[in-house]
Amino acid sequence: MTPSTEPVYRLDPYARDLAARVVGHTDEGGLMLDRSIFYPTGGGQPGDSGWVTWDGKSLAIATTVKGAGEVCVLVPSEPTSLPPIGAHVTQRLDWERRHKHMRIHTALHLLSVVIHLPVTGGSIGAGRGRLDFMMPEPPEDKVALEDALNALIDRDLVVSEDWITDEELDANPGLVKTMSVQPPRGSGRIRLVRIGEGSAQVDLQPCGGTHVARTGEIGRVVIGKIENKGKQNRRVNIALET
Repeated sequence: MTPSTEPVYRLDPYARDLAARVVGHTDEGGLMLDRSIFYPTGGGQPGDSGWVTWDGKSLAIATTVKGAGEVCVLVPSEPTSLPPIGAHVTQRLDWERRHKHMRIHTALHLLSVVIHLPVTGGSIGAGRGRLDFMMPEPPEDKVALEDALNALIDRDLVVSEDWITDEELDANPGLVKTMSVQPPRGSGRIRLVRIGEGSAQVDLQPCGGTHVARTGEIGRVVIGKIENKGKQNRRVNIALET
């Protein structure tokens, strides 16, 4: 039977430590737990890093990836002995890095509101990120875009989630902004991330990543270089000011 992992990172993205039980090892030396606060690489967001401790021992985790089925695999920083299957461990997240991912990820959703064009790619880092747009011509006023983005952030909008079925998404294809990455299907439901509530809603799109609870938590964002990536594509880079 393939082990599975409860995605606590999705249920509580602010959890910094968590008790868990080891349910398996991979042939490559990865660690599988029954529940995880470590987000696995996906949707342009990097896998989380941190530490796992047990019986007075500590294991540094370099990243987290998706395994077969519904399991997260924690990848150690270097080959070493792992806690045995069945062992009770404590996970501790590299919170500073993760929080920057959350701030940038939410800021990129807002960037897709300010630049209302199809998204062809994207990437999230610790403090910086980018979206690629189908944008034949460069924007006329980058400063105006930056001001508009920060104005949305300053509204301190609530960030929440909702769930729809595959069929509901098929009936509303406009919810999908990213042309390069389609929402995962097969589980029967798809997670939506909503920014703003009621008449103040500014964005709603499928996403499996981690986000801040309110846009004000992002802080000021700077729009950096806008790069030409072909006849129809331009890359817009952003960074946290602090």
